[in-house]
Amino acid sequence: MAVEQSFRIATIAALVFAASASAQTASNAPSANSNPAGRQFATDSRRVRAHDPSTIIKDKDRYWVFHTGRGVMSYYSTNLVNWLPGPRVFTDPPEWVSSEVPENRNSHFWAPDIIHLNGEYHLYYSVSSFGKNHSVIALATNPALDPDDPSFKWSDRGVVMRSFSTNRFNAIDPALIQDKDGKVWMSFGSFWSGIKMIELDPKTGKRIAPDSALYSLARTSEIEAPFIHRHGDAYYLFVNWGICCRGVNSTYEIRVGKSDRITGPYVDADGKDLADGGGTLVLKTADQFIGPGHAGIFVENGTHWFGCHYYDGSRRGAPTFSLHPLQWVDGWPRVQFTAPSASVESANP
Repeated sequence: MAVEQSFRIATIAALVFAASASAQTASNAPSANSNPAGRQFATDSRRVRAHDPSTIIKDKDRYWVFHTGRGVMSYYSTNLVNWLPGPRVFTDPPEWVSSEVPENRNSHFWAPDIIHLNGEYHLYYSVSSFGKNHSVIALATNPALDPDDPSFKWSDRGVVMRSFSTNRFNAIDPALIQDKDGKVWMSFGSFWSGIKMIELDPKTGKRIAPDSALYSLARTSEIEAPFIHRHGDAYYLFVNWGICCRGVNSTYEIRVGKSDRITGPYVDADGKDLADGGGTLVLKTADQFIGPGHAGIFVENGTHWFGCHYYDGSRRGAPTFSLHPLQWVDGWPRVQFTAPSASVESANP
């Protein structure tokens, strides 16, 4: 991926860490103000092991990202550089899981995403089993993300969307967006007939009606993990092409299309509809940065950050959270990127 010269950064490397997160002490951690808009820093001091990261969300002075794992796992940061493990969403699975998706094992819930609605954080996650479309997208809510907040408590809100072996879609990989009119939408999907979307009730977080429209947004032979972002008056649909979960043999790459309507059609930079296999390349494998996927965009103080995971070729394909500055060039996203195998330096002032 070409590097935009206006970002004077040597590299943004993966922010990954081993389970012993306490190895980094407060004395060498950057301050909470070390990452203001207009000055980005690269780091390899913190390695965050995560697969299918959510969109970053902020509560008070902490940034949070949730990811695939037992009970849905989390990290938090005060500066977008150094990350510490947060609590699991569920220590015990909701009671309905064993009956809804008996194939699911060990409460291993996939690909969460999160949005703040009506004073609560709404976290959506997938319950499924590998290679099957007998799946559920479910919802949990919490007034706060800080576990020390007196109001902190995750509440199970149950099933939002189902798919069965008889369906031609797969109800996993939810991603949330509130459009310019205040409507809330959830895109989702993996393989089968591609990427779908439904409208949600912003009060309940559930499908706006049992028989509401199911929109088809994108399709190709290997596609999943949608994410929609609004920039200006346009909506951008990011998707994964390829195969995940094979470490250094993973073939994921991130593609994008653009629409002036949330419901599409989304077309790539060459005008090809994503529903017909279109998709402009955003990120692909580069050196030790293997199989990037599961896009998310966080915007703060005018700075756009592009999050995803990749498989670290220097660590036997360990799934790794990665965060990069993002620019918009001629109406299309451009990720500031240098492969993590390069040397890591701070940005010049």
